[in-house]
Amino acid sequence: MNITFLGHASLSIEIDSYTILVDPFISENPKASHIDINTIKADYILVTHAHFDHIADVEAIAKRTNAIIVSNYEIVTHYQKLGYKGHPMNHGGNWKFDFGNVKYVNAIHTSSFPDGSYGGNPGGFVISGKSKTIYIAGDTALTYDMKLIPLQHKLDLAILPIGDNFTMGIEDAILASDFVECNTVLGYHFDTFGYIEIDHKEAVNVFKTKGKTLKLLDIGESISV
Repeated sequence: MNITFLGHASLSIEIDSYTILVDPFISENPKASHIDINTIKADYILVTHAHFDHIADVEAIAKRTNAIIVSNYEIVTHYQKLGYKGHPMNHGGNWKFDFGNVKYVNAIHTSSFPDGSYGGNPGGFVISGKSKTIYIAGDTALTYDMKLIPLQHKLDLAILPIGDNFTMGIEDAILASDFVECNTVLGYHFDTFGYIEIDHKEAVNVFKTKGKTLKLLDIGESISV
């Protein structure tokens, strides 16, 4: 499983021959100006919620790639009405896709489309490939529901928001890693806006003092799990 950070909360995940794109907000992100959305591959587009900074490039990429949009019922229905392919899910739901297993889990946040229309309840994803399992929290506060995840899944990586203000910050993300029983964390949803800028060195060190590893990737950088 190869994961590329595309800025903010956008990820490209390669599992075998499949590419799963998560929350594509690239063309509208000045920090990701070196990423060309016209060359991004996508067999599936997973969307955690309907806020603009998570869906800005969904339509452009789905139109070009014919990718299947996976999200909550309301978001998928929205895109299906526009002519895109989709697979609706909801909290607690599980589905075996051709690249692996996906479970849609709780997140505490808000969710509305840029025009203010209802975007359903936000969520996160637990993705299990052939041998590795990752948790993508989405935009969320720290929630006790995270303790349910390790009852069913042994995580190899937790992808957690760390920018604070709109989501968890560093301290809550450390607690979240305790809750999901995963000491290796990929941080995301930081630095894009003034509200969520972080001190990288301090964040890594705080995780280290707790016996955990925080990975902060440059935009376009990848890691293997």
